[in-house]
Amino acid sequence: MHVGESTVTRERLDRYLTLTSTALANLEVAAPERSFNRRLAEDFLTMARSYLDDAKEFARKGEMVNAFACVNYAHGWLDSGARIGLFDVGGDDQMFTLYE
Repeated sequence: MHVGESTVTRERLDRYLTLTSTALANLEVAAPERSFNRRLAEDFLTMARSYLDDAKEFARKGEMVNAFACVNYAHGWLDSGARIGLFDVGGDDQMFTLYE
């Protein structure tokens, strides 16, 4: 059986789970503590962590497509936060989608 780029394999899923977990560990909240943007940043982190947890649970149950969808949503929250300046990602444009 040929496994192409459109197949969600355990190896591919694990690569994205690791990438998103590493991204979460490497970022810092950039917004000041007592600001509205801090609340936004914390909400973005909550969403990313929740989707990542869901991805891991789906993976544990063997639901690879749902796991892959969730891990991509998780990373999307992190990318969005980095792009609009809620997170300091140290200029890492390999792990995050930055504006410039």
